[in-house]
Amino acid sequence: METVDAVDGYKFADESTSDVRVCFTRTGGRGEQPERFPCHSSVLSARSKYFADLLGQSDARSGGSNNNCIQVQCPRAEYDHYVKLLKFMYLSRESIEDAITSVKSALGVLRAAISLKSEFVAETCIGYLESASWDEKEEEEILQFAQTLAPEAAAPLLARLQAPSANAVKTVFISAVRFATSMETSAAPLFDDLKTAAQEQIDFMLHDGDDPAIVMMDEDVRSVLREGLTKLFSTLRTGLDLLASEFDKLPEQAEQRIVRSLVDIDWITTVLSKIELMNEFVSGWLEISDHVVSVVQDEKYSSGLWTVKTKLIEVTGKALDAVGYGSVILPSTSRTHLVKTWLPYIRTTKRFLDAKAKDEAFPQMDAGLCQNIESAIVSLILALPSGDQSDILSDWMQKADKFRYPDLTEAFEMWCYRSKTAIRRLNGATDKGCNPISL
Repeated sequence: METVDAVDGYKFADESTSDVRVCFTRTGGRGEQPERFPCHSSVLSARSKYFADLLGQSDARSGGSNNNCIQVQCPRAEYDHYVKLLKFMYLSRESIEDAITSVKSALGVLRAAISLKSEFVAETCIGYLESASWDEKEEEEILQFAQTLAPEAAAPLLARLQAPSANAVKTVFISAVRFATSMETSAAPLFDDLKTAAQEQIDFMLHDGDDPAIVMMDEDVRSVLREGLTKLFSTLRTGLDLLASEFDKLPEQAEQRIVRSLVDIDWITTVLSKIELMNEFVSGWLEISDHVVSVVQDEKYSSGLWTVKTKLIEVTGKALDAVGYGSVILPSTSRTHLVKTWLPYIRTTKRFLDAKAKDEAFPQMDAGLCQNIESAIVSLILALPSGDQSDILSDWMQKADKFRYPDLTEAFEMWCYRSKTAIRRLNGATDKGCNPISL
């Protein structure tokens, strides 16, 4: 270890040149025999105001005892750190940083340095801590200790612990959204892990259990999320357009491209639902639905793309749920189109997957997902004009022996009740002159 210039080559615990001894008395100890460390008054005075003041007194050499010994009380648990502090007083800043082996050690020596007013060692320990990695427990300990320091001494540590500005958070969030939706990076599988990590942190920034969201919604944030959604829809459409040519050469790779797009879209629906932008997703999904269904139901893929086909139902379930329960308001023509486009696809795909339930090569739909989709479809159908309800329910009953899912019995019963009520209302309707009127 390198010695400092100020000590003229003195070394710690050098009996031959020392002129004073330091003895640490453990408080709360078990009667351990104190150990005396040979030191040099010039080094102690240069590196510690505590020792400089003590040695400057007329009786400093005795320190209240004999043999030129300075007695210092220290907590028993901190004894090793006080000894290290003495050693560090003989080292340069670079050598101290090399000698510190952990955050715990740096904190211990820092506490000792503050106690003995060793500004040089304290600054070096703070510099080490400021640049080191902290785990959660260490961070809490550093925060507690930093609050006991003078403001100028604590500033480097608190700079890492203080909450970022709202503008800084927004900047990071927007960058994360751009990365998570591949707006500025390749959508190649190479980046999948990084993209997934970005998506997870976006979810965390918006909300995590009882903790508040750390990013505030404004038009900039909403705009970049709309842009990201558009990018994901575009990526899906591109994948579908390339599917025919890629499927012949590399079928698994072609399918995975579509699956990744659908996973990303499924993820962003969760984000959009938290900031009341699901209408953007539903409108976009409705716009590409016909194209999506026509591609995956092509005869060429009749015996394949089952992961894609299953994931499509999951994503569509988000749209059905949003519209069926009123989170997103659409005109009746759009709601009817949504049901008539996806209901036949869902029941056909579900029937095939049920038939392959014992074959591990085929994905299966989660029971909870199936129930949610069925309930959303029923709710959606009941909100359609009665004529559209009649068309959908007639088609369902004609094929009920073949397709058991989704079960629209509840919608059928409600349609019958409402129809009877409407007819009764029509028959009993009169104008002010008690003349029958047509509703």
